[in-house]
Amino acid sequence: MSAAVYGVLETSLRERRELGVKSLVVYLTGGLPGWMDMVRAAADAGADAIEIGIPFSDPVMDGPVIQEASDRALAAGATPPGILADVATLDAGVPLAIMTYYNLVYRFGLERFARTASEAGISGVILPDLPLEESGEWCVAADAAGIETVMLAAPTAPAERLPRVCSRARGFVYGVGLLGITGERDSLASSALDIARRLKAVTDVPVLVGVGVSTPAQAVEACAVADGVIVGSAVVRRAIEVGTAESVGSLVAEFRAALDAKC
Repeated sequence: MSAAVYGVLETSLRERRELGVKSLVVYLTGGLPGWMDMVRAAADAGADAIEIGIPFSDPVMDGPVIQEASDRALAAGATPPGILADVATLDAGVPLAIMTYYNLVYRFGLERFARTASEAGISGVILPDLPLEESGEWCVAADAAGIETVMLAAPTAPAERLPRVCSRARGFVYGVGLLGITGERDSLASSALDIARRLKAVTDVPVLVGVGVSTPAQAVEACAVADGVIVGSAVVRRAIEVGTAESVGSLVAEFRAALDAKC
């Protein structure tokens, strides 16, 4: 595959890798009070891309922090069309991805969702509950709209499955750091490094590790192998407990500084 056919998200992450810089992707829940200012602050503080979560009432991957943020956003009236409409007005200066659950996308309409997301300026979409074997219809719609489908690789995935996941991945491959739901941990799971090594051995697509990357030190540890990290729960906790764009930006800056100093 030539560089000319990579999408915006993957091109950006590949460029960071070629420069010897580890990528920092930040997750924020769409629909929280002030969330658009938080996205801008995260980008200004050094996030290389931002995942915007569309809240869902019955998530399978989200831990208590992100569930609370989703509940608050839903209570405030957040809807998929509303969040996408807000994104269309958001000039963050970095690639943006949507992370949500397949039922919402299915109800929206696969082609309509992909087209609407693309028109809003979204580069990638992550659907953690959509397995590779059932992703064909969505991927056709996404590809047609220019949306990069980020695929997830679980730490328990058998060796023969990883190349198939990576061959379908666009943007980056999301190495799931540990089994279970999202959330902050006291230490980085050994499975995070293991899945990163296994993925790096079979693909040239950027490999980022998420789930359980809670501190700048853990981000540095993960990036000893991975091309970058996704930080979600720690940032969302700051968003719901402090609630200001400045506080979110300050935390993201800590992660950025640690990665730049150590990696």
